Amino acid sequence: MANSIKGPSVEDLASMWQASGLKQKILFTLAMIAVWRFGILLPLYGINADVFANMIHSNGGNNLIGFLDLFSGGALVSVSVLALGIGPFITSSIIVQLVSVVIPALEKLQKEEGEEGRRKLSQYTRVFTVVLAIFQAFVFMLYLHHLPGAIISNVNHVLFYISSIIILTAGAVLVMWLSELITERGIGNGGSLIIFCGILTNIPRIVDSTGKLVQSNSTMILKLVILLAIFFAAMVLIVIMQEAVRKVVIVNPRRQIGNKVYGGMNSFIPFKLNPGGVMPIIFAIAILLFPSTILALAGNADFKSAALKNFIVHLNQIMSPDGVVYYVLYISLIIALTFFYASIMPNMQPKDIADNLKKYGSSIPGVKPGRPTAEALDKILSRTTFIGAVALGIIALVPSFATYVTNIQTLQGIGATSLIIMVGVALDLINQVRSHLLARNYESFLKE
Repeated sequence: MANSIKGPSVEDLASMWQASGLKQKILFTLAMIAVWRFGILLPLYGINADVFANMIHSNGGNNLIGFLDLFSGGALVSVSVLALGIGPFITSSIIVQLVSVVIPALEKLQKEEGEEGRRKLSQYTRVFTVVLAIFQAFVFMLYLHHLPGAIISNVNHVLFYISSIIILTAGAVLVMWLSELITERGIGNGGSLIIFCGILTNIPRIVDSTGKLVQSNSTMILKLVILLAIFFAAMVLIVIMQEAVRKVVIVNPRRQIGNKVYGGMNSFIPFKLNPGGVMPIIFAIAILLFPSTILALAGNADFKSAALKNFIVHLNQIMSPDGVVYYVLYISLIIALTFFYASIMPNMQPKDIADNLKKYGSSIPGVKPGRPTAEALDKILSRTTFIGAVALGIIALVPSFATYVTNIQTLQGIGATSLIIMVGVALDLINQVRSHLLARNYESFLKE
């Protein structure tokens, strides 16, 4: 009797789990996240965290600090030794990538010198991370200095500020190191994963405050249902956009060897609708928060001119994360950074793809090889990336607009930005696990 075709059993999945090394990667990733979470519990000496936290949760409109704290997993509000979080490393990565396009020497390191060049760029990123961390620690301590009661009085202020800046910088370097370890030895994408966990840790607090709001006002129940439905629809759109591809058909040549003909079958090149994934979102936030942080600090400084003081306060309100100007700049940056990210990806270079197709005798139907193929691919990529960038910007606006309309501000912390990051990172993790399991399948096939 013929054997029936069966799916993989539990034993098969268990052996794949063991042999592919996936278990070790996941356990290592969880261990690094546990170290990060433990560091968040360590307070910075000499700071009255309650004063700072009360200022954040008061009705004074401290949206910037609350928004920054969302991505630090609560380390900023609790004034932890890891208060700066992954921010300096992300900002440094952005700047190095942008500069590498402009400076030929850095561009050569990225494109022509292979792994050794990428190591050098990574080293430049680490050094610049330390510089940014020192600057951000200095700005943060100045901010605390202007907050009455935030710093305890019985400390040597000079030594206190120097030691605090050193500790905060060391904390940022530690988070950078943990993220790189997760990328190299864990499941991958350590920076995005740390941001994901930081957002995730805020959900219980947000759910609790939303529940209290609904209990105190029963008319909010319908609005909450509408808001959650919009959030769910946005999640579906994000998944569709993350997985959507534009397939460009490729005609492969036939080759005759003896009496047999090989090849001749059509294939396709997949171009992702959203090639940058969550990185344009993260980059846009990092760029926008830099001037907002400076304005927040300047708004707490003492100016002799009342007009200058009022101007800075007004500008700070305009640049707050819930302002119209912020969202306009946010969407513009998402579109620009999506194009930038697509332009530096090795598998999305029209000229290189056209040269490779010509080299192997393949072609796009109706398009001549060489330069015409490169121009056709560039046109397709430009349209695809534009659609993906605009769609990403629209999705970023919808939940925030729904939050404004329903007037349920407690869910603003897991608005569009956080939602896109969480879904994007979750999809990436699923793809990472899938690739490990597929690698195990190929290994078993080759052994047989």
